[in-house]
Amino acid sequence: METISRISSMLETARELTLEAAQSATLSRGTAPDYTSQSYSVPHIKKLLDSRNEREVLDGMRKVISIMYRNDPSEASLNFFSAVVKNVANPNVEVKKLVYIYLVHHAEAEPDLALLSINAIQKSLTDQNPQVRAMALRTMSGIRVPVISQIVSLAIKRGCGDMSPHVRKAAALAIPKCYRLDPSSLPQLIGYLSTLLGDSQYFVVGPAVAAFLDVCPDRIDLIHQHYRSLVKKLVDMDEWAQLATLRLLTNYGRKCFPRKTERVNKSTTKGFYEDEDDEVADNPAAEDGTEVEVLHPDLELFLRSCKLLLQSRNSAVIMSVVRCFLYLAPPDYIAAAVGPLVALLRSPQDIQHVALYNIVVVALHHPTMFAKYVSHFLIHANEPSHIWCLKLELLTILFPHCGLHWKGVIISELEHFSRGTDPDLVRECVRAIGRCAQNDMNTANHCLRVLLSQVSSLDDTLVSESLTVIRHMIQQDPASHKRTVIELVKHLGSTTNPEARATIIWLVGEYAGAEPEQNIAPDVLRILVKGFSDESEVTKQQIVLLGAKVYLHHLLLNPPAEEAEEPKPNVSGGITVNNEWADEQKEERQEEEQQEPPKEDTITLLWRYILLLTRYDVSYDLRDRARLYKALLSDPRSTQLASLLLLAPKPVPYAPSPSETRKDLLIGTSTLVVGAAAGSNGLKGYESLPIRVKPGQEPDSRLRDVKNDMAEKTPTTAGERLDKALRDHDTLAAPASGPQKNGAATNAGKGRTLDEWLDDEESETEEETDSEEETDSGEEEDEEESEEETEEEDDDDEEDDGEDDEEEETDSDRETVKKESQRLL
Repeated sequence: METISRISSMLETARELTLEAAQSATLSRGTAPDYTSQSYSVPHIKKLLDSRNEREVLDGMRKVISIMYRNDPSEASLNFFSAVVKNVANPNVEVKKLVYIYLVHHAEAEPDLALLSINAIQKSLTDQNPQVRAMALRTMSGIRVPVISQIVSLAIKRGCGDMSPHVRKAAALAIPKCYRLDPSSLPQLIGYLSTLLGDSQYFVVGPAVAAFLDVCPDRIDLIHQHYRSLVKKLVDMDEWAQLATLRLLTNYGRKCFPRKTERVNKSTTKGFYEDEDDEVADNPAAEDGTEVEVLHPDLELFLRSCKLLLQSRNSAVIMSVVRCFLYLAPPDYIAAAVGPLVALLRSPQDIQHVALYNIVVVALHHPTMFAKYVSHFLIHANEPSHIWCLKLELLTILFPHCGLHWKGVIISELEHFSRGTDPDLVRECVRAIGRCAQNDMNTANHCLRVLLSQVSSLDDTLVSESLTVIRHMIQQDPASHKRTVIELVKHLGSTTNPEARATIIWLVGEYAGAEPEQNIAPDVLRILVKGFSDESEVTKQQIVLLGAKVYLHHLLLNPPAEEAEEPKPNVSGGITVNNEWADEQKEERQEEEQQEPPKEDTITLLWRYILLLTRYDVSYDLRDRARLYKALLSDPRSTQLASLLLLAPKPVPYAPSPSETRKDLLIGTSTLVVGAAAGSNGLKGYESLPIRVKPGQEPDSRLRDVKNDMAEKTPTTAGERLDKALRDHDTLAAPASGPQKNGAATNAGKGRTLDEWLDDEESETEEETDSEEETDSGEEEDEEESEEETEEEDDDDEEDDGEDDEEEETDSDRETVKKESQRLL
């Protein structure tokens, strides 16, 4: 019978393997079974689910799950709800998994039917298999029915005290689900969290930390007693648990560890000879001492543990470590994280894009640390725009902190790509050259020469952007760029770009007429007026503005003469003196003025000619501008208002880094990548780090001194524990064996096995028994004969009892040692 049962079981196993192989072959050919056909109809699947054969039930559940994920759940898979619920108590683990998946997916659609499975799931919480218990707890917390919130809370309480760490992990993951199901259960859940945070298993603590951040992130008082154990378990956690723990400990550090500094004494150097006095270093900053940041020992423990995570394969973990160093640590720690951060640029483009955003923010705070990695930020020809745009920004940030060699390399790279075909790349490269000149004045002349060489290019985008950058550079220091304006005027004849011509004309009007000795503005205006009708509207506006400025400068330098007053009659002593000759000269002068029209200077005529041209222009805006300037300059004797409007000092342009607005955003967040599109408050769920606590307001550091024996105990191997037990047993047995024997046994027992040690113990026990018998017999000979007979019988009885007791004690010790060794091994 046994042979027949074995053969039948082998045949059943072969049948199952054949069916699985057939299904795998079908799926590999891409011809998935059609569950809507007649062979897989609803009655057929229900028949499989109601079968007593576990294989058929498993096949039916697989078909239901496949239908659930392929079709509309409300129309297809919901028809099997009652049949699936019947199998919730199936002993097969594979069937139970599929049933739990189905229940979690459809519990909200059929809450009443889902409640029928709660009793069976509760029974699974006491199953011998920890995997089944963990699945049951996960499923019960995933069934989103508010009625069972208290049952879920009790299940979490049971799971927190479970012997299996996998069940405790499931309990930690269930806490946020229970909180969303019933927020009123928060006090109970906080107690469960406090228990799980002190768990000895690192893969239980990680989900507990994630649940803590989701449920009660402000309860920092729960972390004090578990802070050091969390730091020690940080390296062993999985990647997602490390992210949650780093976020928690970073917030904890901001709230509990203030920034403290201390003054370092001035540095001294000893003389070469002993009799020489100490020489104080010639450092004026060190006379009063320099401030150095002092780290709390607990904070230093956390930062040192974070250094090990810089070797992680997960880019998010590296970014979280950099965030900890940036907002908690001195610059020395950030310098250690720069290399792994730059190494993320070798990742795929999506990770590289996010890493560049974070590198830009870190570089804005500590640019000198990235100076030796400049070569990693050079542009490649095949890179997309969102990558090279951030690299250009990094190059301009690091440019002042590089050596002369790398400065030349950066400018050469920018000049090369500015002559490309992509207009966006050309525009950004020229602007980058301008930012380089702005950040480092020593290389401003070199950058200016590069830009001036590009003004004669045939690319309109390159020319217009170059002139815009040149204009900004001239505005920053007009006194040192007098010749630059003259050089730009020479390009007016060859430049056809309207924006470029307008920029050059504006520069002529702004800076060329300031000094009368070097005033080239009237000549430039005279040449431009000849082709006024052929210019674009933007250029015409600047020509009119140039004419108004030239005419205003002329009025300021040559104020109109006031009219001579008529001579008053001189009355002295009643006698009137008439100057007949003066009257005759006045009459002659009036006759000449009436005969000849007044002569106007060339600049006034030029200004009137410009007004006449704009009077008949087709542009309304241009005609309005001309009327405004004409009204301002109509009275030559009142030029104050015109001077305020036309000759007012212009603000010096400053082109900051485009990411200056992102500088205060928290690195490692999506809001940093989205930027201005996220709004003033960032994306939903964005939270900045808390303000760092001030000295004197931090919690007492003794709160972290709570010792947890289970957590603080150093882990030892089974062999080490066995050796310790043997040493303890030797020390206990030493007084009974004497000093010589103990020493011999100690020397002999160093290289022996456990069996040899037990054999030696048995021989020692027999020798002790023989010696006791000889002593007792010697004492009995000194007594009387009558008493010897009676006492010998009593002594024999006592000796037999003593030998039995000693043999029992030896056997018990030997069995205890054997059991301990078997348990440890």
